[in-house]
Amino acid sequence: MSALTYAQAAVIGALQGVTELFPISSLGHSVLVPAWIGGTWSELVTQGNSDGGTPYLAFVVALHVATALALLVFYWSDWVRIVAALITSLRTRQIATSSQRLAWLLIAATIPVGLIGLAFEHPLRTLFATPLAAAVFLALNGVILAGGELLRRRQDAAATDTGATRSIDELSYLEAGGIGLVQSLALLAGISRSGVTMVGGLLRGLDHEDAAKFAFLLATPIILAAGVLKLPTLAGPAAQGILGQVLLGAIVAGVAAYVSVRFLTRYFHSRTLLPFAVYCLVAGLISIVRFA
Repeated sequence: MSALTYAQAAVIGALQGVTELFPISSLGHSVLVPAWIGGTWSELVTQGNSDGGTPYLAFVVALHVATALALLVFYWSDWVRIVAALITSLRTRQIATSSQRLAWLLIAATIPVGLIGLAFEHPLRTLFATPLAAAVFLALNGVILAGGELLRRRQDAAATDTGATRSIDELSYLEAGGIGLVQSLALLAGISRSGVTMVGGLLRGLDHEDAAKFAFLLATPIILAAGVLKLPTLAGPAAQGILGQVLLGAIVAGVAAYVSVRFLTRYFHSRTLLPFAVYCLVAGLISIVRFA
């Protein structure tokens, strides 16, 4: 990994910051883009495979932490309110406000993906972090996004009189847990965390704007916790000679993530997942042909 250049670190950092929040899979693109470019870029993904993971994946950990911090900054006022509401709820042993309910919904959604991540994150990411596997799952991600939009439209058509839209705090704890369970699919390179979480929210009656907000709020503690737990790998052999590149990549990833979340919160105010579904299908199928 000492061959990782500052240019590569900046490009991959920007890629991570954008694709983590856009529903097109950051991990999938972190595997596919270097593989498409080839040469030393492709070697970044394949070198150093071991039970401890690859040096490239250690680098990606730092980018994920930067992305989570960008989300935390963007939703800072929301998180201050959520944490304060959770503390009050614990003290009074009641759930009396929408903020308190949202706090517990996020906890309910975090538990399943957290448990699955602890048990299977490493084997799944190392097993499927190959160009062909990422291409297959990227195409599948497109199917999931398109299918979610189709099912949501059918729901809307069937509920024109009563109205199908719900607010986030109207979700049940079981529904929140189900959305968190669906999010565990993002452990597969090519499946988008934000994309599958949004689909889960849409199918439970949220509009696109609230589905995106719930996805981003839910992603923040999960990405941050996963990254912080793995940060010690950057102090070991996996990060020798690349700390400067890691720092640059993390800064670029954080800025790109902040710009991305600002754009997407406005985009989903009136638009859908379909353009991203088409992109994932096309990019995934082309990549399958390329790497099969």
